[in-house]
Amino acid sequence: MSIDPSCALLHYRLIERMAVGGMSEVWRALDTTLDREVAIKILPATFETDPQRLAMFEREARILAALNHPNIVTIYSLETAGGQRFITMELVRGRTLEKVIPSAGLPHALFFELAIPLADAVSKAHERGLTHGDLKPANVVVSDEGLLKILDFGLAGIRKRAEIPEPDGEATEPMVLVQRIAGTMPYLSPEQVQGQAADQNSDVFSLGVVLYEMATGRRPFTGKSTTELFASILRDTPLPVNNLNPDLPRHLDRIIHRCLEKVPSRRLATAAALRDELEALQKDLRLPFGPSNASIAVLPFTDLSPEKDQEYFCDGIAAEIVDALSKIEDLRVASRTSSFKFNGANMDSREIGDRLGVSTLLAGTVRKSGSRVRISVELDAVADGYRLWSEHYDRELRDIFAIQDEIAQRVVDALEVTLSPSQRRAIKRVATANVQAYDYYLRGRKFFNQYRRRGIEFALQMFSRAIELDPAYALAYAGIADCHSFLYMNNDRTEANREAADAASTKALALDTDLAETQTARAVALSLGGRHAAAEAAFETAMQQNPKLFDAPYFYARDCFIRGEFDKAIRLYNRASEINPDDYQAPLLVAQIYADLGREEEAREARQRGVRIAAGRLDLNPDDVRALYMGANGLVALGEHATGLAWARRAVQLEPDEAMLLYNVACIQALAGEVDAAIGTLTKAIDAGFAHKPWMEKDSNLDPLRQDRRFQELLARLN
Repeated sequence: MSIDPSCALLHYRLIERMAVGGMSEVWRALDTTLDREVAIKILPATFETDPQRLAMFEREARILAALNHPNIVTIYSLETAGGQRFITMELVRGRTLEKVIPSAGLPHALFFELAIPLADAVSKAHERGLTHGDLKPANVVVSDEGLLKILDFGLAGIRKRAEIPEPDGEATEPMVLVQRIAGTMPYLSPEQVQGQAADQNSDVFSLGVVLYEMATGRRPFTGKSTTELFASILRDTPLPVNNLNPDLPRHLDRIIHRCLEKVPSRRLATAAALRDELEALQKDLRLPFGPSNASIAVLPFTDLSPEKDQEYFCDGIAAEIVDALSKIEDLRVASRTSSFKFNGANMDSREIGDRLGVSTLLAGTVRKSGSRVRISVELDAVADGYRLWSEHYDRELRDIFAIQDEIAQRVVDALEVTLSPSQRRAIKRVATANVQAYDYYLRGRKFFNQYRRRGIEFALQMFSRAIELDPAYALAYAGIADCHSFLYMNNDRTEANREAADAASTKALALDTDLAETQTARAVALSLGGRHAAAEAAFETAMQQNPKLFDAPYFYARDCFIRGEFDKAIRLYNRASEINPDDYQAPLLVAQIYADLGREEEAREARQRGVRIAAGRLDLNPDDVRALYMGANGLVALGEHATGLAWARRAVQLEPDEAMLLYNVACIQALAGEVDAAIGTLTKAIDAGFAHKPWMEKDSNLDPLRQDRRFQELLARLN
């Protein structure tokens, strides 16, 4: 294609050709009507003979023109003159990003000034359904005023089928590729290399490649030929950016690495999530060292007892310290779920700290023998491994509460965090003075967190024994209420269980109204009794008392879902995810609501995030039944039927008689279109005790079964 510069296109006079590619020429031109300079992209004549490509281009151009984002070049108009199709757009004077990046990478301040608006612009376009598919430094301009602009967003959706010749002359299978100028191949995602069309998750990978180059001055994947380059993209793990540019913050490598995951489901789910992580890291770097950016993860303590039977006690001590530290407003504490998943992981402290995004790690050992306990604890800085504080306690078991208080206080002192009087009282608060009752309570929570009937029944026994020893133990009563609520919802929907949950939660609240745990237990019991206004008030109180308690917004969201308050349920599930970013339940449950509301892109992103978290949990604990069946649901909903059904079968093999598991597997089979299998599994679930009819009536996973007579009969059984 060649354009005569002496010609005029309507009222635009061509001045200078700025760029040429296989798909277009770009000219600087004068709009003689408005007396302003613009950029004109002149499209090939083949567009006129391909109505499908032309219609797609026009649709994307209209969407792009409506974006109105400061970091995306503005499209003014789509025009035709003399049979020539062209677009007019904002003229950006400056340099492309590839010319801005120095050989050693950008200084970290400039890196964030450019990286955050880049991710934000891509996120905005993704919200409108646009995929770039060709993100690279050559498609990004930094204006003379320092403003970043993305070029051609949405125009890369026009693709051409091509064959990629191998060095030996043989052609690979046909691939869908954007027609590109030289130098673009290194920015392709693995799925694009394998012949799949680009999607928004591919853009996240390409963003990761661009950010890596901005940070280090070099590309993460290289090769002397197309074959070698593609093999590098599919196989190689790039060097950490800090190895190449030591001035960068350590956590930046973690963020970029998550963009460059080979498997899309393990990647950062969205460009918005990338932008948020970059903004959070930039904010941390701007804050002075001290209270406002102190962060910590408490790892599960290691059992050194001769019998190796004190894991529940070790986990309980660590959990109590987490709960105490979480009450401190100026201290960011990794959730128990996040930090405890590294129990037994073969990683050094720096890697764990980077994965959790914290600056310090607290680890310890426990040796319990008879009436004595020996606890060793140490607080280490993640950045350099420097030990900030360590201590050994060799005392009577009855001193365990004092030891926990002292550890929490020493952590606060080491991190130079200032406590308010109420926070100081909160970390010293003791739920019971009876050590044996406390021991039973810890055992109960360990069993409860298995989230299965057998564990719940054992937990109920432990909480009951704790109350026998300390009749004023509010948390133990809350535990009993939680057990009966669980059984009522998932295994044994009898009035006896509902009334027991109601009575125990009432007692717990009467003993201590200031505990978020007692308020949450009461709220759940109230919701099971249909007293939703009172339940809502209790949930709201719990979230005010402890904004970092995951259970309150999580169970509140479930209650809203049952009542059909979907928008509120979405907000609460997302709040639960913010409290515990390593929880897979909330994103997978909120994804279903998004899908029910027709918000498919948000559903896909939430499912990808939930599946990625569940897969990470299974890497560390392959027999985590709940992670298996909830992750399986997400996989099947994403279209990965074979993998999802395999996860579901594995879960059933581990717990073949668990009612809630069987119900969820029936949902998975229904989503996969296996109606007969789903009816059979749902029958087994109800036979095993599942009777949560309100949930079944709202659960869209079961929609493929609703017109089946057998399903109607099963639903009638629950009356």
